[in-house]
Amino acid sequence: MPETAATAGKAKGLIEFVAVSKSYGHAIAVDAINLKIPAATYCCLLGPSGCGKTTSLRMLAGHEIATSGDILLDNVNVTGLPPAKRGTAMMFQNYALFPHLSVAENVAFSLKMKGVAKAERLEKARRMLKLVELEPYADRLPAQLSGGQQQRVALARALITEPHALLLDEPLSALDPFLRLRVRGELKRLQKSLAISFVHVTHSQDEALALADLVVLMNAGRIEQQGTAADVFSRPRTAFVARFVGSHNVIDLGDRAVAVRTDRVSLVHGDTDGASSRQATVTGIEFAGNGFSVQLADDRGGEMSALVPEPAFHAQPYQEGERATISWAPSDAHVLEGGAN
Repeated sequence: MPETAATAGKAKGLIEFVAVSKSYGHAIAVDAINLKIPAATYCCLLGPSGCGKTTSLRMLAGHEIATSGDILLDNVNVTGLPPAKRGTAMMFQNYALFPHLSVAENVAFSLKMKGVAKAERLEKARRMLKLVELEPYADRLPAQLSGGQQQRVALARALITEPHALLLDEPLSALDPFLRLRVRGELKRLQKSLAISFVHVTHSQDEALALADLVVLMNAGRIEQQGTAADVFSRPRTAFVARFVGSHNVIDLGDRAVAVRTDRVSLVHGDTDGASSRQATVTGIEFAGNGFSVQLADDRGGEMSALVPEPAFHAQPYQEGERATISWAPSDAHVLEGGAN
């Protein structure tokens, strides 16, 4: 059994996908992706349903076999290895806890399957429960725990195998918004303390931007963009990225397409002229917490939005159907590859 990075004092979880593809008959789920995740990195695979992110995670886990290409973990080619031999552990969406076993026995179950003595495996299970702040609940049944507590039991059960990389498939999707924020912080804390890589599949932009050292945004089986959260959000490469991460206007200028953040545009009442502007009609207004999101249809058939600070909106409110002009500084326009589509 491999040591944890916490005990070995060395970061683990260097992951490499080298021209990895996965096909199901004529359908290509993952199309020759190349990806390097440095050791001890929190990586989020982000994208819409069907983009290939879960298939990529399952190939890393060994639950799917790559059609072509190689997958390496800490410089070992694991492409053909069974899941138990890879040095990874996977936490599934539904947690899959055994209802008739105590929390400690659930956590220790994989060690039981490996023939580890009962006293030793339960002692290790309690250490894992302490790590996720659930030691007082060791003797309870899963049904006696909240959803967030059950998730932490599943997390401890995955970590007890001392993986080099922990794989998480939509781990926060079943939690309510308040609990999701709390568990998000716990995942980041654990990843840093263990110094191993976490690879986390999500369709939530907010989740990826908050958690990830490395965001990998996928589209139609390919990697559309990868980088830090700040890079992907502030410097989207394509119109797809700009629209998916949100909070951007994609504007077709004729000779090029640009993205401008919704908090970097200005909105004024009525029709005015300007080189970096669009005359538009207000189509909707939503309170966004830190201001009002004003939705507009411009006169060239495009959809745009502006985030108007709350004091400014209350001073001069906008109404659906009224005319307005949205404008931006040229320095805030980020040029996109491949046009506006």
